Amino acid sequence: MLATIIIASITCIAIVITAILKPSIRIKKFTLNFYWAIALLGGILILAFSLISFSELWQGLTSKSGINPFQILILFLSMSLISIFLDETGLFEYIATFVLKHTKDNQFKIFVSFYALVALLTMFTSNDIVILTLTPFIIFFSKNAKISPIPYLVSEFLAANTWSMMFLIGNPTNIFLSQSYNISFIDYLSKMWLPTLVAGLLEFGILILIFYKKLKTPISHQEIQQVNLNLPLSIIGLIVLTICTVFLIISSYISLPMYLISAISLGVLIFSVLLFALLKKEKPIELKKAILRTPIELIPFILGMFVIVLSLQKYEITKNIYDFFGTINTKYIYGYSSLLMTNLLNNIPMSVVYSSIMSYLEGQALTNALYSTIIASNIGAFLTPIGALAGIMWMGILKKYNIKYSILDFTKYGCIIGLPVATAAFLLVI
Repeated sequence: MLATIIIASITCIAIVITAILKPSIRIKKFTLNFYWAIALLGGILILAFSLISFSELWQGLTSKSGINPFQILILFLSMSLISIFLDETGLFEYIATFVLKHTKDNQFKIFVSFYALVALLTMFTSNDIVILTLTPFIIFFSKNAKISPIPYLVSEFLAANTWSMMFLIGNPTNIFLSQSYNISFIDYLSKMWLPTLVAGLLEFGILILIFYKKLKTPISHQEIQQVNLNLPLSIIGLIVLTICTVFLIISSYISLPMYLISAISLGVLIFSVLLFALLKKEKPIELKKAILRTPIELIPFILGMFVIVLSLQKYEITKNIYDFFGTINTKYIYGYSSLLMTNLLNNIPMSVVYSSIMSYLEGQALTNALYSTIIASNIGAFLTPIGALAGIMWMGILKKYNIKYSILDFTKYGCIIGLPVATAAFLLVI
């Protein structure tokens, strides 16, 4: 038991350190980050010291329960690849440019339009992809228009990590936590639409109050660059995403697992793109780039954390935490504690650990704890860059483009906006 606690603690601390220092190796055009290697090493040490046996590991990996890492990874990676492919076709940047052209020179219109755009894209694709795509776009637009990029960058990051709560596919933590308890797309949406809507509207109101003066600044004439949009491939991607989303919504009624729906959808996308390339006698460049951008490092990361959690369960460490939390006011106890732990562990490890702690709950206590934890795994990204990988990558982009935005600034805006937004969302969990 002590060995498990030591390995789990060191692993979590090391993950945070690697998240801050971001050690990596660059080989030609590829960059290998090492945060996943820490989690994998922790899992290997658990097995090496026989804290769990290989038969126990195999039983956990092949379990028909919701906490099946392979099924969760298939669902997440399939949906991520579809979203990344759409990005590679130029669709996201094209939509952003279209919005910018039709808002003229009014900063308030631009601000509102961009917030709505980020919210919409995030709900149907992925918050990480939206952030990585639109952040450089916002920086270029702001420099060209001679206005401060901070209001737009802050609203983009917060909107992406708030409206990602709406649908199950918006964030990998949504997928992991909901699938751990066999929550259907419809059941998830029925619980999360109101907390997300209220949280998003409250957040937007606070953003307007904070940045009102900056948004009154006159905007200079801006030159909007032409975006290279591959329209046929964008249409193919949108059709696949739409059909996939529809089937995800009705998955519980047709008894088809969501991971299988997403995998089939990805297969259809790949086949369609390859066939289109063959007919056009072109190379499937967009598909190749999308595959190379797929976050496959999450595979060893999730598997390593899964081994650690199995060991924590075996020695009833998660049971002891459950006993400490109790079963009263679980929406607030699990909500605020997971909000804190998200910024100590990162939201993905937190979700893996909390899924095990909540396994001892049942009924309304479980429902409250589960959805409050999902909320915290999204909004927790506001408070510090450590809260989510998106925050770490976002801060890296700002540094690359010489945008002055310190960790203190990140936390200042995050706490002012995030704490009341999270509280409002917790209150509406029913």
